[in-house]
Amino acid sequence: MPASLLAAPNGVLLVDKPQAITSHDVVARARRALNTRKIGHAGTLDPMATGLLILGVGPATRLLTFIVGLGKTYEATVLLGVATDSDDADGIETAWADAEVLAAVTDERIAAGIAALTGEIDQVPSTVSAIKVAGRRAYDLARAGESVELAARRVTVDRFDIVRRRDTAEGRIELDVVVDCSSGTYIRALARDLGAALGVGGHLTALRRTRIGAFEVRDAVSEIAADAPLLSPAQVAASVLGALPVTADEARDLRHGKRLVGAAPRLEGAMSPTPAAIDPDGRLVGIVERRGADIKSTMNMAEDA
Repeated sequence: MPASLLAAPNGVLLVDKPQAITSHDVVARARRALNTRKIGHAGTLDPMATGLLILGVGPATRLLTFIVGLGKTYEATVLLGVATDSDDADGIETAWADAEVLAAVTDERIAAGIAALTGEIDQVPSTVSAIKVAGRRAYDLARAGESVELAARRVTVDRFDIVRRRDTAEGRIELDVVVDCSSGTYIRALARDLGAALGVGGHLTALRRTRIGAFEVRDAVSEIAADAPLLSPAQVAASVLGALPVTADEARDLRHGKRLVGAAPRLEGAMSPTPAAIDPDGRLVGIVERRGADIKSTMNMAEDA
């Protein structure tokens, strides 16, 4: 079949990003492999980091807005005893702790420092971050030598567990940790703040994202090919928002902008207030919400998508 007659790709691709490339590099590779420009991602990973990157392909890019804010899990390594200007291993070392000071860092003190960084906390993002300050990325300002002051933001760290502690030959301390956190949490900042609380400095030396919402890195591909397995829009939307089955007539009405009159009680007990309407063929009709006693679509997926 001629390429021009093939259906354009539409779905969500889970990618296990390798180290030393940017999230934009992954998108570029996917565009070439899948032969489409319409690809976006739900949250970047630094070049140093590896792990789960979620790509929206074709019409399914519209679902990324519902994925970006999901909770995440990371595996990381924190080095205590050295601070860097980027709070990770890609930065320039700025401070070093003496051996005697590091020798006084007990497991109990580390546990107390981690406890203070668990739960709802006000976190100042890393200076070398993608946050915009007066229209410019913080990392661009920092690399240009300009002063960057970022406001603290409320984030939630549900789990901050030590998997293993290692004392290095240089007298420093390495911690392998697992973190469950809300979207917008900087693991680099957790490493920085733990080191600061202990008075020895700290930064991140390894980072791997293993989960975003219900999506796991174990289900991701490491190489993007033309036949890469795409999750269907209906599958993804139902996983993130819950599903509302609709009849063929209801699907047609929703696609035409009509309300499902008196249908609001069907949303009681739903996984979210904006579930995914799924037609009898298992296709995503759109994302719906309650409007008074009715149900109305807030985002429609094209019928042939």
